[in-house]
Amino acid sequence: MIFSNNVKLLRTRKSKTQDIVARELGMSRSTLNSYENGSVKNPTLEALMGFSKYYKVSIDTLVKMDLGKLSGFQLSELERGHDVYITGSKLRVLATTVDSGNHENIEAVNVKAKAGYRNGYADPDFIKKLPTFQLPILFNDRKYRMFQIDGDSMLPIPNQSWVIGEYVENWHDIKNGHAYILLTQEDGIVFKVAFNHLRKKKKLELHSLNNEFKPYVLEVSEVKEVWKFCNYISSELPEPVKHKDELLGLVEKMEEELMIIKNKLKVEVV
Repeated sequence: MIFSNNVKLLRTRKSKTQDIVARELGMSRSTLNSYENGSVKNPTLEALMGFSKYYKVSIDTLVKMDLGKLSGFQLSELERGHDVYITGSKLRVLATTVDSGNHENIEAVNVKAKAGYRNGYADPDFIKKLPTFQLPILFNDRKYRMFQIDGDSMLPIPNQSWVIGEYVENWHDIKNGHAYILLTQEDGIVFKVAFNHLRKKKKLELHSLNNEFKPYVLEVSEVKEVWKFCNYISSELPEPVKHKDELLGLVEKMEEELMIIKNKLKVEVV
């Protein structure tokens, strides 16, 4: 029944009717229905190869793995071609947790847990101990995690803010000028604006929003995980927007102070 349930699930996730899928697979609707309802106990090798190619899922996965037990994120990864039987050791295995309804949790990594996360990020037992929650405004078929940042390098995002990131499987998808949370071998969790030089130099160039912090280059071998920044949560109120007259007053004051400095320099030179 695993195979029949799997091919039915994969079809319904594509929102396609039996008529459409049967035609695209080159079989009759009744034949497809017999595969989906389990009346065919031993599918032919030709049929298995056809379903595998059509859904881009390995035969082993179709006949051995109950896809109905996977979370939305895991199914989405599978449909994107990240099948462990196909990719083998190239697949990055993400330790994750789900709730009672098999929905992906958002695990929260606070400042105190950041040191442990550097070593325990791939350990299911460590990940299970992290606080978890759900956020209905996010997509169900993607994986999110929340990290607490410390320091002022990403101001105006305040120190101690919580940043939520979406898991990035393919690091070549990192977009220039976008913010990412990266787990690195040396510095642990860092939150930076990234520029992607992986294809030519196998490096990432990382920038802070705060110009007082200089950019630096990170070798891809130093990277363990990548999460695309989605939004952040902070208990601090942002600085109020200054009124136009107040801004003009500040500019005039700066000009006066600059003139005083210039006059002082002239006197000293004379």
